[in-house]
Amino acid sequence: MSSLNIQWSRLAEVLNEGQNFLLTGHARPDCDCLGSELGMAGLLESLGKTVRIINADPTPERLAFIDPHNKVEILGDRSPEEVLDGIDTIIVLDTSAWDQLGPMAEVLRKATCKKIVIDHHRSEDDLGAEVFKDPDAEAVGRLVAEAAFEMGIRPSPEIASQLFTAIATDTGWFRFGSTTAGTYRCIAKLIEVGATPHEVYRELYERQSMARLLLVGRVMASAKSELSGRLIYMTATEEDFEATGALRSDTEDVINRALEVSGTQVAILFVATESGTTKISLRSRSEFDCSKVAEKLGGGGHRAASGASIDKPLPEAMAPVLEVVRAEMT
Repeated sequence: MSSLNIQWSRLAEVLNEGQNFLLTGHARPDCDCLGSELGMAGLLESLGKTVRIINADPTPERLAFIDPHNKVEILGDRSPEEVLDGIDTIIVLDTSAWDQLGPMAEVLRKATCKKIVIDHHRSEDDLGAEVFKDPDAEAVGRLVAEAAFEMGIRPSPEIASQLFTAIATDTGWFRFGSTTAGTYRCIAKLIEVGATPHEVYRELYERQSMARLLLVGRVMASAKSELSGRLIYMTATEEDFEATGALRSDTEDVINRALEVSGTQVAILFVATESGTTKISLRSRSEFDCSKVAEKLGGGGHRAASGASIDKPLPEAMAPVLEVVRAEMT
């Protein structure tokens, strides 16, 4: 039996009640979001359900391998009414926040059908949904995998690898403190049904573009240290993206390099977005609660990893964010 704090019987009941499902997740989808969506789609399809996955933003090119059949759609300019036509159940995965849904938030606001949330973030808004959440779960991919096992569903090798990818990336390839014995038991089950860790690792970390390599170099060169080395912050500016030809998604995981520096307790990455706002990523390897700071900035997440978006260009966004972080660290 799973040790996670989820009412599996109720989740199974909700899934069995619906027939036509719409799945979505947070904007700028990562591997946990995508792997969870695809894994849940596979679970539902095995139950004879009809499923669509629609996100606000496209799947990053470097993560396209996770969706070999292009099942994940982009909202684009479709109206909420068009998207919701025929849908009786919406499942939101890997977020509980309106602002993280991007344009899909409007779809959810217009929906009158059954809505459920499957998430592991501590912070949350009222999305008008029935919530299945365990903040102690290391990844939503773990929740979806356990749901399948609890319902007696054997994931296909493809789905097993998608769920493995979700869990592996959200645990920093099992090096974060969120990794437990339960994590490894779940991973063992996924490998038994066909997950291929070596292939996932190759796709994630051994097929980088030259543009990403150059961007990472520029971001790391921007690193500045404060508070006797306990705080490191870095930037990915508009000039960096123009000079390297890299994508915004190429900043994924770069922040974790700052935590490799001895004595670092908190790391911040400021990323200039195409719309002129600034994406903030926070990471901690101490008792510092990133989610607490992120919530003050209008975002959310976990104690060790959180994020927010600031409606200011990068140079203007840095000072107020650093002020909040310094206040929490001193």
